[in-house]
Amino acid sequence: MTTARPNLVNLEAVSKAYGTTVVLDAVSLGVGAGERIGLVGPNGAGKTTLLRLLARREQPDTGRVSHTSGLRIGYVDQRGDLPGSAAGRGDTVRDVVLRAGTAEHEWAGDAAVRAVLAGLGLTGPDQPGQDQPGLGMDAPVGPLSGGERRRVGLAAALIHPTDLLILDEPTNHLDVEGVAWLAAHLRARRGALVVVTHDRWFLDAVCDGTWELSRGQVQRYDGGYAAYVLARAERAKLAVGAEVRRQNLLRKELAWLRRGPPARTSKPKFRIEAAAALVADVPPPRDTVELHRFAASRLGKTVYDVEDVTLRAGEKTLLERATWRLGPGDRVGLVGVNGSGKTTFLRLLAGEVSPAVGRVVVGRTVRAACLSQDVTELPPTLRVLEAVSEVGLVARLGTVELSAAQLAERFGFPRGRQWTPVADLSGGERRRLQLMRLLMGEPNVLLLDEPTNDLDVDTLTSLEDVLDGWPGSLVVVSHDRYLVERVCDTVYALLGDGKLSALPGGVEEYLERRRAAVRAEVAVPAGSGPSGAAAVRNTAVRNSAAQSGAVRSGAAQSRTAKKELARLERVLARLEEREAALHHQLAEHATDYQRVTELDADLRAVRAEREEAETAWLELSDTL
Repeated sequence: MTTARPNLVNLEAVSKAYGTTVVLDAVSLGVGAGERIGLVGPNGAGKTTLLRLLARREQPDTGRVSHTSGLRIGYVDQRGDLPGSAAGRGDTVRDVVLRAGTAEHEWAGDAAVRAVLAGLGLTGPDQPGQDQPGLGMDAPVGPLSGGERRRVGLAAALIHPTDLLILDEPTNHLDVEGVAWLAAHLRARRGALVVVTHDRWFLDAVCDGTWELSRGQVQRYDGGYAAYVLARAERAKLAVGAEVRRQNLLRKELAWLRRGPPARTSKPKFRIEAAAALVADVPPPRDTVELHRFAASRLGKTVYDVEDVTLRAGEKTLLERATWRLGPGDRVGLVGVNGSGKTTFLRLLAGEVSPAVGRVVVGRTVRAACLSQDVTELPPTLRVLEAVSEVGLVARLGTVELSAAQLAERFGFPRGRQWTPVADLSGGERRRLQLMRLLMGEPNVLLLDEPTNDLDVDTLTSLEDVLDGWPGSLVVVSHDRYLVERVCDTVYALLGDGKLSALPGGVEEYLERRRAAVRAEVAVPAGSGPSGAAAVRNTAVRNSAAQSGAVRSGAAQSRTAKKELARLERVLARLEEREAALHHQLAEHATDYQRVTELDADLRAVRAEREEAETAWLELSDTL
């Protein structure tokens, strides 16, 4: 019999309103110890407000929020606010993350802290295996960008022990590899978690429960995003008078989940038959053959031919003599670490930058539309419907015609909201509006740069539904793994070698290639040396030891010490591999408490042995 987990936070009949808008209406719920909850809902539904109430950063109008005694909470908001009042002073990243006055040896000797700092690009390379420098622990926090402040805030929350971690859009400004690292870290981390994110792959990878906030109420579901979609579709199917279009969208999404990659394993096994029944009569998300035929008739044979191109950004070479082709109806996802040149490549296709060498051949019938990350192209003096109608009155998406008002409704602007001034729109609403304006122009090529930023899950589903029937060529740059797998047929990567590399295995192949690059980079010729987090501290020590050893290379004592050092490096590599395997097993057996206890004991033993080996390595290296 499973013992119920005690609640760390309780909300009892909590209500909250802003003016006449009620975001929470007599809501009662709790966060149990060890629970991992994903919070979803439309933009403006009150997700951030609910997080702030859970953390007692905001008070309810009525009702009560209670915490267990001594509850430790880590909180990262989406605005990039840093802990304390650091943002207004001359504090450094070190002061904010590690707290002012922390000596270097205190964090450098802690493998867990080093792993977080390296994983978030605050020490060493921005990502392991990447040639650009990390942010640096001594960087002042005042001039940091929003993305950099997000990473600093995440690090400050992750390295300190907490009972409850609350994260508001933590994947914003992280690339695909960074999102994968954060998901793996949170799976291995103890304690409860409540997270708001539009990244559906991340929800599936991390969460074991989902809360849906809508119209002032919270619906609770077991499982991550896939299970939530299934349960929500079941409720919609049984609900009297449910909207037919919404049911179709959900069932279409289920068809994708069921037919998607085998790695999507978070669906509850006991619901597989129910899912099969729900999607038995649903066609594939899109008819690829028909869309290719339609696209060829609109575009001809040539869309973009990149021929022997060298592309530079300042002194950095992004592409070296690269050749690549985008054909009619091709749907391409482009991935790579931050700074690898993805946005610059889109600008190359759009004709905004020129190659240093080579040429880009553009088909005569190509009408490209490019969605930038900044969305600065909107007319602030117009209202939503006026801004859409200014481009066109009717959008033709394949064989379907939609008026400006109908398209606005599909993108989350109901009739009453269509007369809102553009200047009053939120970031997510502005991005939705610009997408509509692009589609109203009836382009036959879409170049989308991070289209999912600031969009809620329902809007993402609507966007994917529109793209399913869109007959043209598509290039998407996105850290949203779910979107890339959902709407793209092929994936390419910028891996820093001057090439556009095709990835038949998709995003998973990209991540494996990056892991392989990391392993190759940290390998030591005389035997595998410390990798991952240990490399952060050991690199400088090893360089110093090598210089000292060269002076005394003839001494027998030095040769013996070097052999022992190499042996310890092999031991450390083996122990780190063992620790990583135990983290993976803990994630797999998260609901088997007896097995978790056994694995946790093994993990503590491995950590103790590794710390002992690291201490011996450092002491020995000091003698060389």
